[in-house]
Amino acid sequence: MYTYHIEYRFNDEPRTFLLELKEQQLAEHEAAMHLLELHLGDAENGLIMPTADSTPEQILEHAKRVGITHIKVVSQTN
Repeated sequence: MYTYHIEYRFNDEPRTFLLELKEQQLAEHEAAMHLLELHLGDAENGLIMPTADSTPEQILEHAKRVGITHIKVVSQTN
């Protein structure tokens, strides 16, 4: 397992998130998807989340629209 330290802003407020995954790499749009699930996963309307066929650019744009910006995977440890 790998632990990723992600820094980002949610509604312009600095935040950090630690995420454990089996994958050796975590792209910015993949981190965005995890952050969307973190902040919107309990929303009653599943239409808030990007679709499975969304491009990386669409995922990042969607995150930006709901206030998740400045996403940076800072470090990875195993």
